[in-house]
Amino acid sequence: MGAKRRRIEASVKAKVALAAVRGDRTASQLSSQYGVHATQIGQWKRRLLEGAPGLFAEGRRREGGGPELDTAELYEQIGRLQMELAWLKKKAARLD
Repeated sequence: MGAKRRRIEASVKAKVALAAVRGDRTASQLSSQYGVHATQIGQWKRRLLEGAPGLFAEGRRREGGGPELDTAELYEQIGRLQMELAWLKKKAARLD
């Protein structure tokens, strides 16, 4: 059986990528410090540099879709729960 893949948290990835962008240490030094391959550090650094302009773009939308979408989903869930409650009350009344 193969080895289980290691999952690295986004906060650690960000920390390593920022350290690579700073350039005070080489990729091999960062690799030994964080236990990540130097190629992976390069990929994270490139992703950080490519995605940074999008953080400050005008008119940037939220990833969640805005409050309208959240409200619609919540009303939908309330309706579903009310239907389930009515069904359970009906079935419980038959048992009595």
